[in-house]
Amino acid sequence: MISLTSPIRTRAHDWPAGLKLAGLCISTVCLFFIKDLLAQLVVLGFVLALYALPGRVFFTAGLRGLRGFWLFILIIGIYHTAVGEIVEGAVIVLRLLSAISLANLVTLTTRLTDMIKVVRFIAKPLTVFGLRSKVLELSIALVIRLTPVLVEKGALLSQSWRARSKRRTSWRIILPFTILALDDADYVAEALRARGGLDPQKDT
Repeated sequence: MISLTSPIRTRAHDWPAGLKLAGLCISTVCLFFIKDLLAQLVVLGFVLALYALPGRVFFTAGLRGLRGFWLFILIIGIYHTAVGEIVEGAVIVLRLLSAISLANLVTLTTRLTDMIKVVRFIAKPLTVFGLRSKVLELSIALVIRLTPVLVEKGALLSQSWRARSKRRTSWRIILPFTILALDDADYVAEALRARGGLDPQKDT
């Protein structure tokens, strides 16, 4: 498993995680109220400027973290172009790019442990309804850390397919990808059991 936090230190690394996550929520909501194409372009330009401020290495690492979303963005753009809603589609694409980029920026400048502390604080009142905060914290941590690993393994499967066949990658890689995911899940489960698992008596 890998950490998504950028090794390049920025001023934002020292800001409180709760403040950054609250700012992300507010800014994302505000993005959905902006209907003007030019305004969305300005916002995206501002977000890219935030990436560029810490330097080239940070900027490159930030854009690399967005690679997994390009196909999704492209499909949305093609759909709106096909139905004749080019301007509306461009606004949606720019809005999504800005929102995803801001979320990625928060992830790059916030340690996972700090995010978990925020989740623990928010979920604390819900423990009276039986919510096990430790389970929630662990679930979020596993999703954040294992998703890039699964994406990388999916890319390796696609490369293996292309190395052995002249045909394009098809749905047939779904089965081996599923087996790999289940195998990783077994290893994680074994590691958790070896460390004592999730003891309900110790949850807070």
